Amino acid sequence: MKELLLFLSCVLCVSADALHGDVHINGCSDFDAEDMYGLDGEEVAYADFNNHTEVYSLPPFADPMTYPGAYKQAVTELKVCRHNLKALGAVMKDYPSNNHAPSAVMIYTRDEVEFGEENTLICHVTGFYPAPVNVSWTKNGQKVTEGSSTNVPYPNKDGPFTQISRLQFTPQLGDIYSCAVQHLALTEPLTKIYDRKSRNLSKNSWCWVRYWSGTGQVLVRCWSGTGQVLVRALDQGYLQLGAL
Repeated sequence: MKELLLFLSCVLCVSADALHGDVHINGCSDFDAEDMYGLDGEEVAYADFNNHTEVYSLPPFADPMTYPGAYKQAVTELKVCRHNLKALGAVMKDYPSNNHAPSAVMIYTRDEVEFGEENTLICHVTGFYPAPVNVSWTKNGQKVTEGSSTNVPYPNKDGPFTQISRLQFTPQLGDIYSCAVQHLALTEPLTKIYDRKSRNLSKNSWCWVRYWSGTGQVLVRCWSGTGQVLVRALDQGYLQLGAL
């Protein structure tokens, strides 16, 4: 796994309603590169250097937007980054690395699970340094790559990074999925398992999710129609079932 040499720029923009944080990150290694725009802790767009285009990570309900010339600018900045990498590499080769393993990994679904209906598994990794992590998926012990995607690392307010990987899947009874996280500070992959066979949330259930971008913590609580708490998860990487 290669480290990225990151050059960070952050601009705070004031509107009439609130203070917003706008971030632009670009970085590179000898074999990889990153160029990303974010707003208020969320990824907005990134350069796809393999397909030579700018990708916009907006939800379906959001108004479409573009950064004119963004990909061309990313290519130019990549050339500068590679030049700096060569110049600084020799100077910093003996500089001690300050590695931090991920502080939390969680696996959960985007939507309420219905067997036979397409959904998205999300592997949320936070609290690591330096970026990036490598996330891989398995289904019933077999590695899967089709339908998977991983966003570029996003910096938390306290310094470490957050990265999210997604897997498109169709849940079936008995299937077991896992995400394995690799990082420079880990001696072996950190694996989290999602097993749907015992989760029995009804259509009358509803869930509340809260995410703190500064710490990377995620709180999930689900209620049934009777008010019983069915699921809770707080920065622990798993779902805990049963009444509280």
